[in-house]
Amino acid sequence: MLKRQHSDDWASRFAGVPVLQLVARRAPELPAALQRMARAVLAHPFRAATLGIEEFAREVSVSVATANRLARSLGFAGYPQFRAELASGFEAILAPVESLRHKLEQPASTLQTMCASLHETRSNLERTQQALQAQPCEAAVHLLGAAQQVLTLGWGSSAYLAGLLQHELEPYCPQVYCLAQAGGPSHAARQLFKRGPSDVLVAMAFPRYVSDTVELARLARQRGMKVLALTDKPSSPLVELADVTLYAHTDCQVAATSNASALALLEALVAAMARASSGAVEQGRELARSVMPWLHLETPAVPRPRAPRRPAGAPSPAAQAASHPLSTR
Repeated sequence: MLKRQHSDDWASRFAGVPVLQLVARRAPELPAALQRMARAVLAHPFRAATLGIEEFAREVSVSVATANRLARSLGFAGYPQFRAELASGFEAILAPVESLRHKLEQPASTLQTMCASLHETRSNLERTQQALQAQPCEAAVHLLGAAQQVLTLGWGSSAYLAGLLQHELEPYCPQVYCLAQAGGPSHAARQLFKRGPSDVLVAMAFPRYVSDTVELARLARQRGMKVLALTDKPSSPLVELADVTLYAHTDCQVAATSNASALALLEALVAAMARASSGAVEQGRELARSVMPWLHLETPAVPRPRAPRRPAGAPSPAAQAASHPLSTR
């Protein structure tokens, strides 16, 4: 039987997938066995799109023939064609999986795999650097510098990037907070509710985009906040909500995104903030002084005492010992 602990809410999240709309529209007219199969597809569209016909039919407790009959009743030649149409609605989600599958099918040693990953990161960094020439870098720095409060936001792996950006911006911004906390998106929404036009939200979203980040960026705009988006391409859902957008190339063959180039973009932004800050050196000195009690300091090595110099022509200690009357040979 199909597991029930996780059910995809197709009506709200996947309503834009035409084939699911077709299944929902035709399901009431189908025989009982086909209705059971149709309901399983609607409840678990992602599994229906990714499992083979035998696996999904077994989970639904119907025959393979029933699965094929459902597909034909919907106008498809068979279940494989129906599944391919269904999978097209999840193309962005499944792309990293297919990329990983393709990569693992190619023979490679451990060293070759690691070198290929580093080469991919270098390529992403080069493309990110080249693309910066046409991007509003000055506007991004001005936006942060003029803000009363800066809030960083991201979910998934971008939550860690949001925390790092908050950490690095602290010397250069009067008040900076990270919204990616244990309280989750609802906590972030409560914090945004207290901010307004003098504040800036730095929202980060890279494939696969997390919808909570997009919705919270929309809330920030409704509150009158400025939004600086850090993302990967103009089709990102953050772009239309942002006042200023900076892009990082994040292609990755074994994961959804490359965090290395995203992190590099963050560090580049912080470097620009340091240069734009009039008191960067003094702030750095004060920061170093404040954290010094928690830093490990290397203890200088104690120099070894040097042996006194022997007068010219004097016998060495070894020769003196050998000439001593009690010495043994």
